[in-house]
Amino acid sequence: MASTKMKIKKSKGGGYEVMVLAKHPMETGLRKDKKTGEKVPAHFIQTMEFAVNGETVAQANLGAGVSKNPLIGISIPNAKSGDTVTVSWVDNKGESDSAEKAVK
Repeated sequence: MASTKMKIKKSKGGGYEVMVLAKHPMETGLRKDKKTGEKVPAHFIQTMEFAVNGETVAQANLGAGVSKNPLIGISIPNAKSGDTVTVSWVDNKGESDSAEKAVK
């Protein structure tokens, strides 16, 4: 369904900045379809989890108020070159996606 992209770059103060773009409709359930007049069912990311080498370092609880294709960023101060960063998310319909990238 979706695709998740991740960028990792070294931050000026040390550590790394991780930016994740999750392609997702993020529907609130309140918007009406212009053609049918029916409400578009709610469909949004509920949780997004960040892990370094398999150990969870951050979790974001999102909801219907977040915009389409959310861009989420975190700082990982203790990451080092060669570490593997994984991001995964689950939405309110049980759909999920993930991305993995090595720190350079």
